[in-house]
Amino acid sequence: MTTLRAGGATHVGQVRSNNQDSYLVKPDADLYGVADGMGGHNGGEVASEMAVELLEANAGDPSLDNLMEAARIGNRAIFERAGADVDLHGMGTTLCAVRVVPGADEEGDEVAWINVGDSRVYLFRDDGLIQLSRDHSLVEDLLRDGQLTEEEAKVHPKRNIITRALGIDVDVEVDGATVIPFNGDRFVLCSDGLFGEVTEDQIASVLRRLADPTEAAEELVRLANEAGGRDNITVVVVEVVDDDGRAEAASAALAAAEASKLAAREAEDAEAADGEEDGEGLTEAAEVTEPYVDAFAGRRSSLPEPDDDYAAEVEDLYSGMEGLDAKRLTWRVAVFVAALVAISIIVVGSLVYFDRQSYRVALDGGDAVIYRGNPNGFLWLDAPVEDRAEVDVDELSTDERRELAGEPSFKTLDAARIYLSQLAIASQTTTTTTTTTTTAPVTTTSTTAPTTTTAPSNAPTTTPGP
Repeated sequence: MTTLRAGGATHVGQVRSNNQDSYLVKPDADLYGVADGMGGHNGGEVASEMAVELLEANAGDPSLDNLMEAARIGNRAIFERAGADVDLHGMGTTLCAVRVVPGADEEGDEVAWINVGDSRVYLFRDDGLIQLSRDHSLVEDLLRDGQLTEEEAKVHPKRNIITRALGIDVDVEVDGATVIPFNGDRFVLCSDGLFGEVTEDQIASVLRRLADPTEAAEELVRLANEAGGRDNITVVVVEVVDDDGRAEAASAALAAAEASKLAAREAEDAEAADGEEDGEGLTEAAEVTEPYVDAFAGRRSSLPEPDDDYAAEVEDLYSGMEGLDAKRLTWRVAVFVAALVAISIIVVGSLVYFDRQSYRVALDGGDAVIYRGNPNGFLWLDAPVEDRAEVDVDELSTDERRELAGEPSFKTLDAARIYLSQLAIASQTTTTTTTTTTTAPVTTTSTTAPTTTTAPSNAPTTTPGP
């Protein structure tokens, strides 16, 4: 049986007035999660709390499928709650989680992970940090398409726009997979408040240096605050302390495989040496010196001479076909015109199809509107309207107005809707914040006990573990 130990920490950061992150540490169920909420008023806080609570309540028997289904149940509940409460309209949250599950064919346990949004799941193994999850964000899409470099992505103005979240639509796609755990493995679950401030090298350094998961989580939160703390910061560190002998079995199997390869190589070398000794008495094959014989000479001599009237017969044949030329020309023109029309239809249809594969957000009077394709339409076709929201442009920041004027494009309707809801919220409430940096020790909310934790909105407090 695989045994884990874990600890978590969260902090409001140096800029935000409330903490919209939540996390779950549930050792008795080997279930751990992080959620990063978003939305006006306290919507983000409500969404993230619902996500981790419903994850715990609906995880069911340990399996990857049940873990993914729990996320989908949470998504529908958050979506319905947002639709029923005007103060929570547009709220959503990311969610990432890990859980110990039975392995395939009952060959030991595995660790299942899931992800929606841009919170991350890392695996620290053999002194290296690997990102298991994939960010569902606009910048990540541009990065994968080769339109941005790593350095450009770090400072991109749209780096906070996510393309997938719980609560935005009635259905959501959940990423998930399983990993075979080994002793010493560490899984790190975190909101973007960590990796937005702290490099992966720094994360790995802390994991090497601090053995206790809670201390490691608290140190990572401290480093993020020290670097600016421009967002809420939440970290859960989960360590494999017993893999039920899997690491020893893997080492033994590897040693046996290496020994087998070595024995096979020695046998091949011995066989090659024997072959060289057996071939020492061989002599070169005798050169063939028999004269060349033309096998087709007799056939060529028996072929008949060309007929003198052959050219005349060919001329008569072609003269009889002259009457067909006009008919053939007419038929060819018809075929050419039909082919040209078909090609034109295919080309136009393809252009319309590719134009409709993206979603653009543009202003229409006092509304921000999601169009499928070019807002100005394509050829004689108007772009379909997918959604709209009232936006007071005067309440937007200069960067937000500039971005909206550029009619931003998104690959999915969900991503466009998330952007639209964020835009509507930004135009309704304007908040002035001051960034402060402190060198005093940062107090974090942390736990190693089974709990669902959300930092209070006024000031961070410390909850001691058992």
